[in-house]
Amino acid sequence: MRYIGPKNRIARQIGVDLGLKTPGTKSYARLLKKINIPPGQHGNKKRKKISERGIQLKEKQKLKHIFCINEKQLKKYFKKSSLKKGNTALYLSQFLELRLDNILYRLGFAPTRNSARQLITHGHILINGKKMNIPSYQVRLNDEISFSNEKTTKIPYIEKSLNNKDLIIPPWLERNNNNVGKLISLPNSDEILKQVNLRLIIEYYSK
Repeated sequence: MRYIGPKNRIARQIGVDLGLKTPGTKSYARLLKKINIPPGQHGNKKRKKISERGIQLKEKQKLKHIFCINEKQLKKYFKKSSLKKGNTALYLSQFLELRLDNILYRLGFAPTRNSARQLITHGHILINGKKMNIPSYQVRLNDEISFSNEKTTKIPYIEKSLNNKDLIIPPWLERNNNNVGKLISLPNSDEILKQVNLRLIIEYYSK
C-alpha cells in the first residue's frame, strides 16, 4: 500500500528531503529546519546502531517514497530488471525514471511527483496528442508529453513550476517553449544515485 501519512514525518524518519513537498511552501520550510531530527518526542535521543539489513531496508524505503510507489510496484520493477541481461541497477533506475509521473516532475511540469500524479489521473496530460491517465505509464523514446489544455499551465503551482529558473532538466529529456516535453534518449542512473544507493537495494531483494 502506498504511504499516505504525513510527508514531513517520513522524510524526517529517513533523514533526507524526498521531494514530497513543494519548494517555497511553509511546510517545506518546516521540513528543512527539522530534516535531521527524527519524528516523535524522543527525536533527539541517540538511536541504536542499524544492522546491515536495516541499512538496506532504509535505502529501499527511501527509493519507494522518492518515486511515490508501493512495495508491490518496486518489487515488480526489480524482478523485471533482474531478468534482463546486464546491469540490474541501471534497468531498475530506468523503469522508475520512465514513469510518466516522474517524467512530468523532471520536466518541471509539476513541483512534486505527487502533484504530477494528480495531473495525470485528472486527465490534464497528453502523450503524442492522446490523453493518458496512468501515472505508471512507461514513456517511450520520442514520445511527446504535453498539457491537454493551456488553462492547466495557468494553475498557480503549475505556472510557478514551469517558470522555475533553477530547474535542471536531465540530458535525456527536452522541453520546448510551448511546454512540450520529449524523451530523446534512455535515462541513466545518475539522478537516483545522488540520493539512493541502488546496490544496497539490489542486495536487499536478492536475499
